[in-house]
Amino acid sequence: MRKIDAVILDWSGTIVDYGCMATEENYKEIFSEFGVELTTKEIRAKMGIEKVDHIRAILESDRVSKLWYKNTGIEPNEGDVRELNRRFEEKIFEKVEKYSAPKEYVRKTLETLRESGIRIGSTTSYSSDVMEFLTNIAAKKGVTVDCWINSDQVKGQGRPNPYMIFKNMEKMGIGSVHNVIKVGDTVNDIKEGINAGVATIGVIDGSSEMGLSLTEFESLSDEDKNSARKKVHDKFKKAGADYIINNFSSLPYIIAQIENKK
Repeated sequence: MRKIDAVILDWSGTIVDYGCMATEENYKEIFSEFGVELTTKEIRAKMGIEKVDHIRAILESDRVSKLWYKNTGIEPNEGDVRELNRRFEEKIFEKVEKYSAPKEYVRKTLETLRESGIRIGSTTSYSSDVMEFLTNIAAKKGVTVDCWINSDQVKGQGRPNPYMIFKNMEKMGIGSVHNVIKVGDTVNDIKEGINAGVATIGVIDGSSEMGLSLTEFESLSDEDKNSARKKVHDKFKKAGADYIINNFSSLPYIIAQIENKK
C-alpha cells in the first residue's frame, strides 16, 4: 500500500488569496505606470513561473511589446524587466496582505493531514522577503507549513522545474517521490509535480486558472459556475494532473484513494 508522507502546496490561489488576485493587481498597476493596460488573459497565461520570468514573458508578448515601444520609444529589454521586477517587489507587500485570507476548507484540511502524520511543504514564485511577510500573516490566520521553498533556494530554477519539490523533500526528510503529492492552482504547478515524478492535484475554485475573485465567482449562476469549473478542469486534465478537485474539502479523500490503490 502506498503511503503519502508529504503534501507540497502552492500558496496564492491554492491556500490563500482566492483567485490569485494579489499578483494580477500588482502586474496591472506596475505596467499601467508605463501606459500599458494589461488584460487578465495576458497576466494569467504564464502564472506560476518565477516572477521575473513572468514579467519578461508579458513584456515580450506581441501586443505589450508594441505598446511599450509606442509609450517609451525603446524596444523592451532586460533593463526594463529588472525595473518592472523592482517595482513589483516594492508594491507586492500591500497586495499580499490585502489578499491573505485562507481559502475555504484549508485550515481544517491542513489540521486533518497533520493528524494523519502528513508533513506540509510548499513551493512559491514569490521572493524570500515576500514569503517571510506572507507566512507571518498566514500563521496569524491559522495557516502554517513545515517549510517553503522558492527559486532563490534552487539557483533560480523555479517552476516548472522540479527542484523546489526536491528541496522540500530534502528539508522534510522524505526519501521517495512516491510518498509525495503536489497540489496547486496553475498548469505550471501541475508541470512542476509531473517533472518531479510526484502525484499531482489541481484545485479549481479560487484558482489562478479560473481567475475570478470570490465575489465574482459567487455572483455566477450555478450553470455558469459549472461552466467555469469545467474549463479549468479541462486545462488541468490536458496538463496531465492525476486528480482534480473543486476545493480542499476533497483532499483527504483523494489521499485515501491514492494510499488504498493497489
